[in-house]
Amino acid sequence: MEMRLAKVSAAKAGGTAGKGAMTYKLTLPTSWVKAIGASDGQKVVLRFDGEKIEISPVQSLDEYREARLSLGHRLLEIRYYNRDTLCTVIVADQTAKDLRVENYTDQAIKTAFGINSVPTWADFEAFLEERCIPRQRSGLRQYLEALGLEEYDPLAIIRKTQGRMAEDEQWMEVEQL
Repeated sequence: MEMRLAKVSAAKAGGTAGKGAMTYKLTLPTSWVKAIGASDGQKVVLRFDGEKIEISPVQSLDEYREARLSLGHRLLEIRYYNRDTLCTVIVADQTAKDLRVENYTDQAIKTAFGINSVPTWADFEAFLEERCIPRQRSGLRQYLEALGLEEYDPLAIIRKTQGRMAEDEQWMEVEQL
């Protein structure tokens, strides 16, 4: 791993930013930007875990899928529908606990993660659980037995039920890659 010291530059934020708001900039070495496959004007994904900032180029679903499969990671592909209309495709890396999504509708209410275009693994787990019977539901044990399941596992439940809920017309297909 290569390390360098860098200086953070601060400036007053403009536009509609609040009073006293600041923006911060950091200069990155050209070789690092090229190494991650980014270029001028390209969008990147920023991740912050409370201690570190990670920068990665935005990849198409195909690029993400191919890169992760080449590393030997276990992937799931979930196609999320409203009736017969494909609304979102999710490629979830079960090894790295990371995912990419691509929406095929502008109606945020019909997409898997609403307006969130870069969901986290925790968002993904919450989404799966939202498409299942609640953990605290009365009669849960009988429901799981009827599905042939021994424990509450949102992914296993979705594989059996396609994530269908009585109150909407969304459902999903799950494929292990």
